[in-house]
Amino acid sequence: QVQLVESGGGLVQPGGSLRLSCVASGIIFRMRAMGWYRQAPGKQREWVASITTSSTNYADSVKGRFTISRDNAKNTVYLQMNSLKPEDTAVYYCTVPTLNAWGQGTLVTVSS
Repeated sequence: QVQLVESGGGLVQPGGSLRLSCVASGIIFRMRAMGWYRQAPGKQREWVASITTSSTNYADSVKGRFTISRDNAKNTVYLQMNSLKPEDTAVYYCTVPTLNAWGQGTLVTVSS
């Protein structure tokens, strides 16, 4: 049983910041790549960021604004989101891509 529990979503003004968290269980966390995807209303799901044991990658749309990180001692992956824009509004999903495992999603709304 793999479980991913996300938190940290909410309402934030443009230019603001938010940090998402995802706590994983049922996996050997330190050995797995992790990722974040998002899905805006009426749009398909898009990849946002990934982290392996030693590297990170970002979609061009968030590069320079978002940072993905992990704390293996806490089985947690984070997404620090800065300089938020209205177009960042979406449901954000945590994933273990090698297992096709997904969290339930957490809603981020960027609006004034």
